[in-house]
Amino acid sequence: MQTLEDTPPGADADVAALDGLTLVLVGIAWECAHAAPPEVTFPQTRLLLILDRLGRVPSSQLAAAMGVNASSVTRLADRLETLGYLARGRSPGNRSVVTLEVTETGRELVARILDRRHAALGALLDKLPLSQREAAATAARQLVHAAATIPALGPAPL
Repeated sequence: MQTLEDTPPGADADVAALDGLTLVLVGIAWECAHAAPPEVTFPQTRLLLILDRLGRVPSSQLAAAMGVNASSVTRLADRLETLGYLARGRSPGNRSVVTLEVTETGRELVARILDRRHAALGALLDKLPLSQREAAATAARQLVHAAATIPALGPAPL
């Protein structure tokens, strides 16, 4: 495993540190997604997590939040609807607009995934002395706010 001390000469050590953190966080997200039943894929899990935060929205708005095209959302939603994790509806103001929302069963699944993720993140933070834990949390909040100012990144829905 590559360590932060293995940063190639001339590389930005701060960027390398964030890159290493990305691997850790993606690993936690991937592992926690396994709280979902085997028939729910990682992309479907991501859709449920984002949709749960957004609430009932048009499928086009969900597609934009996920950074995918509308047909991808339709395919993912088809299976999730069949499994009972989300429901389709119509916009009251425009019946041609399809809305999506997480069902109670879907909310229970999202809660299991988030509980597992929060436990994993808490265990990681518990490895740090209190002052470093607080500094890490402050830095994380600042990075999330900074990311919201970059159009390509936008506000993090997950």
